[in-house]
Amino acid sequence: MTPVILSGGVGSRLSPLSSETHPKQFLNLVDPELSMLQQTVQRASGVPEMQPPMIVCNEDHRFMVGEQLQQIGIKGASILLEPEGRNTAPAIALAAFLIAQDTPEELMLIMPADHVIEDTDRFVSVVSNAVELAKRGELVTFGIVATSPETGYGYIKSGEAYAGGAYKVTAFKEKPDVQMAQTYLDSGDYFWNGGIFLFSAASYLEQLKLYAPEVYRATERAVSGAQRDLDFIRVDESEFRASPSISVDYAVMEKTEKASVMRLDAGWNDVGSWSALWDVSAKDEHGNALQGDVIVSQTSNSYVYSETKLVSALGVKDLVIVETDDAVMVAHQDQAQNVKDFVQQVMTQERSQLKHHRKVYRPWGWYDSIDVGERFQVKRIQVKPGAKLSVQMHHHRAEHWVVVKGTAEVLNGETVSLLTESQSIYIPIGAKHSLRNPSDSQLLEIIEVQLGSYLGEDDIVRFEDNYGRV
Repeated sequence: MTPVILSGGVGSRLSPLSSETHPKQFLNLVDPELSMLQQTVQRASGVPEMQPPMIVCNEDHRFMVGEQLQQIGIKGASILLEPEGRNTAPAIALAAFLIAQDTPEELMLIMPADHVIEDTDRFVSVVSNAVELAKRGELVTFGIVATSPETGYGYIKSGEAYAGGAYKVTAFKEKPDVQMAQTYLDSGDYFWNGGIFLFSAASYLEQLKLYAPEVYRATERAVSGAQRDLDFIRVDESEFRASPSISVDYAVMEKTEKASVMRLDAGWNDVGSWSALWDVSAKDEHGNALQGDVIVSQTSNSYVYSETKLVSALGVKDLVIVETDDAVMVAHQDQAQNVKDFVQQVMTQERSQLKHHRKVYRPWGWYDSIDVGERFQVKRIQVKPGAKLSVQMHHHRAEHWVVVKGTAEVLNGETVSLLTESQSIYIPIGAKHSLRNPSDSQLLEIIEVQLGSYLGEDDIVRFEDNYGRV
């Protein structure tokens, strides 16, 4: 069995903390030590006979995925890059075609990267019980036991009972209104659709070819042109873009006669909103979930998150207060599902906060834009041990670098220098340059001051790059 972990989402309902370049699956939202992706990978590894995972992600997230897998000691993983988000049916098809090249009957455990399951042992037990169904060619989905009339989830209607907590699927239902959701809950025949599946690569491709042939053909052609790039698998971009954008539910699960549902009662939560995150977070005696530099008084049932500053709340209740280094959001718990309205306004105004934070992660480390003004920008840059920025030049800006921690190996034109703490160097406009951390254990930090008529990130001409970037 191979866990196929879908990590292409951007988590916009958790804005401003989650952004396009650093979405919620890479954040330590529930566990202070592990990101949601890391928790998902570890959860899957507990299932017997589980192979190293295959992570399906987009181009911008590939190095974060690799680093987070390395942090938890995962070896042999495959990182499959989607040229463009085309929803879950094509993403799963890419993985299925790759797995089927060697072992068509290999089982695939499909899991979103950004969900919480509190009872891992129960989850492992239920997945293990579903193996025989999947081996018989069934497409198994895991129905979350509904505990309230939720309108934010799709529902699965169960029919004939099988052994071990499994049922025949009789219908998939769209997100209902409150009255219909209550009807589903009262009947006892409906589960929440959690987007977790188990089936063989061959079974999925067979049903995909039958019910969504355009997706099948496009992804088959995309995989036929796949290439290895460092630790990543790249498929043919133009062929993949030809695939319809469609969910696995619409493409296959709602049409197939082979759909089964396993009952899953293991503390599942998709963490799809701030109120959902409050639900699964540890709370104080007043029902407050607090993270970061936070002080509260006479405050109850609130979620307060601080990333960079002291945040205080006095005499409030049922609020969500989120502070990051570039935005602050305050919302009532009842309105937490409507963060999409805030996101839409940000998109309309073409603000940068939705795309990336002040701190931007790169394969070599990260940079934090401390200050910016007319013709200048100041960044704090951290470079991982042994890592190197690309050999590059800029047409419109000069740079001053000051080492504040560690040792820097600097290429400046034709000269290579070693700089230690408090030493600095000037990189003129048009000079070919690069920065490397020669240490195998110590981080390198520098302060970079950019000066020039244009300071955009696209003013880079790369000559060499260790990470395959253009």
